[in-house]
Amino acid sequence: MSSPIKIASRLDPIKPSITLAVTAKAAKLKADGIDVVSFGAGEPDFDTPAHIKDAVRAALDKGGIGKYTEVGGILPLRKAIAAELSAVHKLDIAAENVLVSTGAKHSLYNLFMALLDPGDEVLIPAPYWVSYPDMVMLAGGRPVVLETRAEDDFAVTAHQVREACSPRTRAIVLNNPSNPTGAVYTRAQIEALAKIVVEKDLLVISDDIYRQLVYGDAQYHSIAAVSPEVAKRTILVDGVSKTYAMTGWRIGYTAGPLPLIKAMAKIQGQSTSNPTHIAQVATIAALTGPQECVGEMRKAFDERRLEMVKLLRAIPNVKCREPKGAFYAFPNVKKTGWKAKELATALLDNTGVATIGGPDFGILGEGYIRLSYANSTENILKALDRMGQFLASRKAA
Repeated sequence: MSSPIKIASRLDPIKPSITLAVTAKAAKLKADGIDVVSFGAGEPDFDTPAHIKDAVRAALDKGGIGKYTEVGGILPLRKAIAAELSAVHKLDIAAENVLVSTGAKHSLYNLFMALLDPGDEVLIPAPYWVSYPDMVMLAGGRPVVLETRAEDDFAVTAHQVREACSPRTRAIVLNNPSNPTGAVYTRAQIEALAKIVVEKDLLVISDDIYRQLVYGDAQYHSIAAVSPEVAKRTILVDGVSKTYAMTGWRIGYTAGPLPLIKAMAKIQGQSTSNPTHIAQVATIAALTGPQECVGEMRKAFDERRLEMVKLLRAIPNVKCREPKGAFYAFPNVKKTGWKAKELATALLDNTGVATIGGPDFGILGEGYIRLSYANSTENILKALDRMGQFLASRKAA
C-alpha cells in the first residue's frame, strides 16, 4: 500500500542548509566524545553582553513579559531600530516602516515571499550565503547567479549586473560585508552599482547583518545613502545576531517601503506571529545600551582574523586573501589536489575540524573552503595545525 504522504513539489529543488547540517554533525561528534573544532556556523563564541541580560532580568522581575505583541514587534523596539538605521544609512526611517522578525533569515524569507511572483528573477552575486537561492525558489522566483572573481575581491561589477538584467529582473541581493568571502565593497563599487540599480529599475536587498564587523582600513558604505533615488529602491535587512552575540535570541528586522512592510507583516501574521517578547526587550537593550562590547568583540575578531590568515598562508599549496569584514576566511585550496567538499568532509571525519566546502556557496569551480574565525585563538591554532598536518600526510583520492 502506497504512503498517503506526498511532499509538495516546490521542495524538489530545495537543499537543506549545509551550514546547519555541518554544525549538527560536529555537535554529534562532540557528544560522542570526539574533540571537534567547529569553523562551520557563523556564530560568535562570546556570551551575550551582560547589560543585555541584566535588562532582560529586570524586565522579567517587573512583569508583563511573555505575552503576544504586535505581529511586527513592539513600538519601542521599532523606534529604536528606525533611529539606529536612520543614523547609519542617512535616512529618515519611521517605526511604521520597520518589521521585526524571528532572525534576519526570517526577514529575508518574508521579503522574498512578499516580493516575488512566479518567474521573477533575483540577481545573487556568488559566492553567496547558502539560503538566498533556495528562498527565492521557494517564493516561486528564479535566482540568477553572478559569478565574481578573486581578482576583484569577490565583488560583483556594475557591468555584470547590467548584462544580467532581463525584463523579469526584480532585485539584486547585496550582502556587504560578504558571507562567505569577508569581502567589503568600496565606495566606488557601491556608487557604480547604485547607477545600474536606477538605470535598470531594480530593487536592492541590502543584507547588512555584518556591517559592524569591518577591519583594518576597510569601511562599510551604505548603498541607500548614495542618493534619494537609490534609497527608495533599497530594502534594508539587519539584526543583532552577529554584532551582539545574540544568534539564539532570533531577532532580525527589515526597513522598507510601507506597502512591502505591510505585505511582509501579513505573511508573518499567518505564520509565526510576533517575535519572542523577551527577545525584543533584549534587542532594545542591545541597540540603546552601551556599545563598548561591540568594539571589544570586533577587536578580538580582528586579531583572530589576522592569526587565521597567517596560519592558512603557512600551509603549503593554500592561498588566502585577507578578509576585510564579517568573520570568515575563504582560502583557495585548489593546489592541494583536493576537491573542496571532499576536503571539508575529510577534515571533519579525520581531524575533527569542521569547515564548509566552497561549492555550497555557489562557486562554480572547485577550490575554496570557508572557515569561521568566530572561535578562540586557542582553537584556531589547534585546528589549523591539524589541517596542515592532514594535508601534509594525506593526498586526495
